[in-house]
Amino acid sequence: MFAVFNRFDRRYEEAARDLGATSWQTIRHVVVPILLPSLIGVGLFGFTLSYDEFARSLYTSGTFNTLPLEIYGMTTNVTTPVLYALGTVTTGVSFLVIALALVSIIMRCRRRERHGSDAGKAA
Repeated sequence: MFAVFNRFDRRYEEAARDLGATSWQTIRHVVVPILLPSLIGVGLFGFTLSYDEFARSLYTSGTFNTLPLEIYGMTTNVTTPVLYALGTVTTGVSFLVIALALVSIIMRCRRRERHGSDAGKAA
């Protein structure tokens, strides 16, 4: 996240304020569209890594096991078909989340192309 926010150029924010945008308009129309692809990428990366976080899950587990702890518990005993079914389900869910993210990015890009930019239009 630090890399995403450190790359953000504050001049865009200042330009929006100079043109009369409020704080919420600046966030909605300037900051979010610039940072959204990076935020989606960071979210997908975190989602993917969450399946492999056995050590952290072990320290933070409560009364119920998390998915990495369940998988570890299944691999220490006799391997059953449940483990393979769980792997298939988690892979399917991962592909679904990635596909939804890609579709939302594509739809956003198409909407942006369709509406175009307001730059150069008379007020």
